[in-house]
Amino acid sequence: MNILALIPARMGSSRFPGKPMAKILGKPMIGHVYERVSECNLLTKTVVATCDQEILEYIESIGGQAVMTSNHHERASDRCAEALNYIEKQDIIQYDIIVMVQGDEPMTHPNMITEAVAPMLNDPEILVTNLLGDIENIEEFEDRNCIKVVCDQHSNAIYFSREPIPTRSKCDDIPMKKQVCVIPFTRAFLLEYTELPPTPLEIAESIDMMRVLEYGMRVRMIPTKHQTFAVDTKEDLVKVEKLMKG
Repeated sequence: MNILALIPARMGSSRFPGKPMAKILGKPMIGHVYERVSECNLLTKTVVATCDQEILEYIESIGGQAVMTSNHHERASDRCAEALNYIEKQDIIQYDIIVMVQGDEPMTHPNMITEAVAPMLNDPEILVTNLLGDIENIEEFEDRNCIKVVCDQHSNAIYFSREPIPTRSKCDDIPMKKQVCVIPFTRAFLLEYTELPPTPLEIAESIDMMRVLEYGMRVRMIPTKHQTFAVDTKEDLVKVEKLMKG
C-alpha cells in the first residue's frame, strides 16, 4: 500500500498573508507541519505542494520534498490533485491513498495520520475521511475560522459550516465538534472529486468537503484523541505557540 501525504501551502492567505513562513518557536510553521507529518511510519512519502518559491526553497533547505503548482487553485484539494499527477510521473509509481494535511496545522501529531487512514485500510467502500475534534468552548464554536460539523448515527458527516451548528438554543449539552484538516482520499476519489464542478454550498461555506456531500457521497468522520488548533490569524499563532511551548 503506497500512501502519500500532501501538504498544500501558499503565502497568499487572505486572513494571514505569509502564514506558512510565520515562525513558531523559531521555526516556520510549514516546517513544523512537514516534520510532524513525516514522522508517521504509515506514509510512503511526504511532499509540500505550493505555488510559492519561498516555501519550496525552505522545505528543500531542511531536506524535505516540495513541488510547485499553479497559483490559480481555489481549493487545497485541487492543488493536491495537480501535485499528485506530477509526483506519480516523477516517481513512476501509483499511490493508493492521498492524505491531505493543511499547512496551517502545526500541532498535527503523526498518529493523527494513522487514525484517519486506518478505517480506509479496513473498509474499501470508504472513499474519504476527516478527523473529528472536540470544540472546547463557545468562543471557538462561534469562530468562523473553525469549521463545525454534525454527523449521522454512522459517523458520516451531514453538514459542515463556519457558522455554529447544531443550534444550542434548546439544548446546551449537545457535543460541539469540528473538522480537523487531516483528510485522506483514495487516489481514484481525489481525482474524481477534483473533476466535479464546485457546488453552491461549497462556495457559500468555503469548505471543500461540501462538494462531496452535495454530490450525494459520504465523508466518514474519525474522532481523534489529539487536541489541535489551526492557525488562521496572528492571534491564533500566539495561542498555538504557547500550547506548543507547553
